[in-house]
Amino acid sequence: MSAEICKKLVEALKKRGFEAEYAATREDAVTLALAEAVDAKSVGWGGSETVKELGLREAMADAGKEIRDHQLEMDLFLLSANAVTLDGRIVNIDGRGNRVAASIAGPKRVVYLIGRNKIVDGGIDAAIDRIKRFACAPNCRRLGKRTPCAETGVCADCDSPDRICKVTAVFDRKPTGVSAKVIVVDADLGY
Repeated sequence: MSAEICKKLVEALKKRGFEAEYAATREDAVTLALAEAVDAKSVGWGGSETVKELGLREAMADAGKEIRDHQLEMDLFLLSANAVTLDGRIVNIDGRGNRVAASIAGPKRVVYLIGRNKIVDGGIDAAIDRIKRFACAPNCRRLGKRTPCAETGVCADCDSPDRICKVTAVFDRKPTGVSAKVIVVDADLGY
């Protein structure tokens, strides 16, 4: 059933202007991401646990790519989404907005790697709910933030200066002038 849903999402993303491809396994996703990097000299990402779980930083370094942390000045930017609606809208929430900014402008190529666990059958509200329930608290813990959700595991819509959910971006379609591909992976990845 998950393969069918992932493939349905691939078609929805294509209708929204994204290049999109299905990866049946984590290994297939790594192969597709490495193929995207063939002509890239520099590669970076926005703190993505999905990219980390796939071992792409190491794979890119092993392929001789320059690994960069400055996200706007690179050939290839790898990231995930906090949620994606089944009709193809990508939703990300950031603290500084650096990951969102790099997915809109700067890098020559943007590649999303999105695990099946990020897919929601509903609209933007369902996507934001998924992010608040499953991504914000673990990310706050991982980053050592002092927020109520880091302590309790439940979003409190707080006013903490350490809050990481300050910028919400909804991609209804691929941004104009951005070369972007989405790899939908039939595996649970990231938060």
